[in-house]
Amino acid sequence: MMTSESRVCFSDSGRIGNGFPAYLLESWCQDNYMKPRLFDLSSTWLLPASPEEVWAVIADTDMSWPQWWPHCTFAAPLERTEAASAGQDEILKATTAHLNFKAFLGYTLTITIHPTKVLAPGEIKFDAGGHLQGTGRVTLVPQEQGKTTRMDIEWRVRPTQRWMNVLTPIAAPAFKAAHALMMRQGEKGLEQALPNKRIRKPA
Repeated sequence: MMTSESRVCFSDSGRIGNGFPAYLLESWCQDNYMKPRLFDLSSTWLLPASPEEVWAVIADTDMSWPQWWPHCTFAAPLERTEAASAGQDEILKATTAHLNFKAFLGYTLTITIHPTKVLAPGEIKFDAGGHLQGTGRVTLVPQEQGKTTRMDIEWRVRPTQRWMNVLTPIAAPAFKAAHALMMRQGEKGLEQALPNKRIRKPA
């Protein structure tokens, strides 16, 4: 496991971790570059609210996940093109969010999320870009006669950063563990946001 002192992440100063020159790792990555691996990642969240209540939080047109998801922040303002109508589904499909997700290993992934299919209150499909490129899908399934919700999240993505692709053959289990922890944090944050729609304000 990489510590905060030895983690691999590029900085504006051109160095990584504890001061190793970033250009040397970049050169090594270029020499050892391989085809990005496809990651199939899935998570299931069990939430104490109806699908409609969950949908109201996860599918708001401002895509405000950072308000309830720990270690998730906006990397840039929302991009929004002209929507086909004033409906929630069309507004979401005209929106792209740029989000930072900080992993416990010390690196930060910047991911763009662009919804491509929106069916309230049950399904969102989206394209992902940035440091992870591919597609994703979120589905809400009512449980206990609609009183609770099973939220299934699927990602099919490939890393776009050279260092991550080079390290994947040996570090894939660590990357998957970081993803699993990040998703558990999201589940807990969303659960706390649900009871009275109390969404924590960004710092």
